[in-house]
Amino acid sequence: MYLVAILGNCTILFVLRIEPSLHTPMYYFLSMLAVSDLGLSPSSLTTMLRIFLFNVTGISPNGFFAQEFFIHGFTDMESLIFLLMSFDCFLAICNPLRFSSILTSARVAKMGLVFLIKSMLLVLPFTFTLRRLTYCRKSLLSHSCCLHQDVMKMACSDNTVNFFYGFIVALCMISDSVFIAVSYVFILKTVMGIGSHQERFKAFNTCVSHICAVLIFYVPIIALASMHQFGKHKSLMAIILTADIFLLVPTLMNPIVYCVKTWQIHEKVLGKLGSAADNIQQQEELTCYLKLIFAEAQTPDDTNEKFLKKINRKDSNVYFILTGIPGMPDKNPWMVFPLGFLYTLTLLGNSIILAVIKMDQSLHEPMYYFLSILVLTDVSLSMSTLPSMLSIFWFNAPEIAFDACITEMFFIHRFGVVESGVLVSMAFDRFVAIQNLLHYASILTHGKIGITVLTWAVCVVFPGPFLIKRLPFCRSNVLSHSYCLHQAATRLACASTHVNSLYGLIIVIFTLGLDAFIILFSYVLILKTVLGIASTAERLKALNTCLSHVYAVLLFYVPLIGVTMIHRSGKHLSPVVHTLMANIYLLLPPVLNPIVYSVKTKQI
Repeated sequence: MYLVAILGNCTILFVLRIEPSLHTPMYYFLSMLAVSDLGLSPSSLTTMLRIFLFNVTGISPNGFFAQEFFIHGFTDMESLIFLLMSFDCFLAICNPLRFSSILTSARVAKMGLVFLIKSMLLVLPFTFTLRRLTYCRKSLLSHSCCLHQDVMKMACSDNTVNFFYGFIVALCMISDSVFIAVSYVFILKTVMGIGSHQERFKAFNTCVSHICAVLIFYVPIIALASMHQFGKHKSLMAIILTADIFLLVPTLMNPIVYCVKTWQIHEKVLGKLGSAADNIQQQEELTCYLKLIFAEAQTPDDTNEKFLKKINRKDSNVYFILTGIPGMPDKNPWMVFPLGFLYTLTLLGNSIILAVIKMDQSLHEPMYYFLSILVLTDVSLSMSTLPSMLSIFWFNAPEIAFDACITEMFFIHRFGVVESGVLVSMAFDRFVAIQNLLHYASILTHGKIGITVLTWAVCVVFPGPFLIKRLPFCRSNVLSHSYCLHQAATRLACASTHVNSLYGLIIVIFTLGLDAFIILFSYVLILKTVLGIASTAERLKALNTCLSHVYAVLLFYVPLIGVTMIHRSGKHLSPVVHTLMANIYLLLPPVLNPIVYSVKTKQI
């Protein structure tokens, strides 16, 4: 949710920045809202990560006061921005002739700056009023983040000043909502006075995005305030959930609402994606055209059949072009830093896991041997894509030789099958550990399962390169990813690819599909065994040993299913979507697996 919120608001800011037609007061206010959302999201991120990722619930007083200041400050600022946006809608509909003279760019900037200062000054006394209180009750807060009304209840000294000042701040936000409601009364009155039904609808449609955003913002605030005042009998879970919705949902939904409901932004975003697709298509057409010209220049009397044979992939000059960011090759160098960070994190995280398992004798058990194999597979899978990634994003050299592409394809698919097999082995390990603990050590002895999985993967993937080598390539040589995959190369062939498609389908069904079914069946049996345990504490303890493996399975299979579905039925989607999903499939599991096992496995 944090990632989507940050990415969505950055997209809004980027579109508003590069598109001159959107440099109007309405979109200036929208950019202020996006900046406010970007401020509000990281304000709660630190405590959320500490609690849910690292299981660290403590927070220092200074850290508390700082977070409380920023959360309340950005919340008040967001409320004021919604007020400004309602004023903008009111002027645009009720007084369109004077709109541009009233809301000039300089005046909009001044209003934004004044309201920012007002928000910070309004919230600043919270810190000092809370510091003067004496706390002698329990220090357990009722939320995942720091709020003024929450900590005020823990004070054992007089908190009348805090109560009244909090009430004044709440009245300011209530006044914002009242002014917004009044502005819409005037807007509705003006719209109803328009003669044409179509013009009424068009005028009111300009306010739909703002109405949706206002409701998304104020409804959780009202619900949370009501719970604090009158809902003391409510469960703690309901209060925590409402507080998290108040902080996370508006920042997540605002960019989505404005992208979907504001046609100008909707068109600009789709236009950028569409231009990327057009560039790819033009590049493909140009490549085919140049090949035809070259063939005609060399042998004008060649027939089409001879031409196809001439440019067959057996020619030593055949190569493929890898795709970085579709339609935006000038942006490729900027990807060096995030990709370098991901590869470094992958190597560092997996190396730490291996070092810990190697050094600690208590971890020399089947479960951790399987984890070592998974770690080695993750590192190998990452290294398989590293040469092509460096070539595209670092050296701006997207070409890859035919044989090099086939080699990379073999290793990527092999380690993908190995990882799936290792996850099956780990599911079997958990099943034996819970179902038949007494025979665990005698059933799972050293070495055999790992060697079997590796041999099976090599045998399964081995025919792939030869099936690709037999195909002629006379269409575009532009691959749809930043590395070589069997299905992507097959699409470029100009001969029948039924054998390759059938082979790919058999591999998916009898390796990945069968592996997923075995894992699911293992957990059905595990769940059946666990539910037969009488003690609730023992049930939770047994299930807790499987959590890391469940997360690893989801991290591997969800992106894999996404890539497969996009290849099969997502031909209408933007090339950016194809590239993004393919990179997530290969880069995300090796980065997150060591983090998952470090956080969720107590021994590590």
